[in-house]
Amino acid sequence: MSGPKKLAFEQFALVARALGSGHRLELLDILVQGERSVERLAQTSGLTITNASQHLQQLRRAGLVTSRKSGTQVIYSLDDPEVITLVRTLWHVTERNVAELERVIQRYYRGRDGLEPVSRDELKARLRQRSVIVLDVRPADEYASGHVPGAISMPVSELKRRLKEIPKGQEIVACCRGPYCVYSYDAIEVLRPKGFNIRRLQGGYLEWMAAGLPVERADGKRVH
Repeated sequence: MSGPKKLAFEQFALVARALGSGHRLELLDILVQGERSVERLAQTSGLTITNASQHLQQLRRAGLVTSRKSGTQVIYSLDDPEVITLVRTLWHVTERNVAELERVIQRYYRGRDGLEPVSRDELKARLRQRSVIVLDVRPADEYASGHVPGAISMPVSELKRRLKEIPKGQEIVACCRGPYCVYSYDAIEVLRPKGFNIRRLQGGYLEWMAAGLPVERADGKRVH
């Protein structure tokens, strides 16, 4: 008979195997933003509905996500807030120890924006002073689930047709999903050449929320 330690480590391995897929990690990254239907998760991640469903079922078996029925839809959400900590720890360990990730960051992220991002502390101070506009460039449903207080929802796909809504005389901070989201970089590439003073929020919404900072929903209620 296996000892209790071996039995425990088998369960740890179950969770580790569930995390052993880039697609499943991306689905968790999306679910950090709020609960989503299988169809929406598939659309956002670029997977087929069948493929997304299979990955989600593996995450559910490992206790990382939970699901519920809403009419004909199956809605998924994170089962435990500590899943966010788990994913962030995986990112940090990889950043420290895998050289290839540094090359990816340098080429696809730092290479797109040479300006320092706005830190969370700086943004908090600027929000108190009312001296900055926060544009949440994530999809509208993610904004509705939770966002930096006072942020304006302006998905990156809508920026070009909504330029007149953005004042040029004030500094703009673009907020996207998290450290590896490209939406804020896309927003910078649209707005900066047109004369807008725009920078991005360091770590995006994920790091803001993980730091325990205030978050609002679309209905104006504070999440925490």
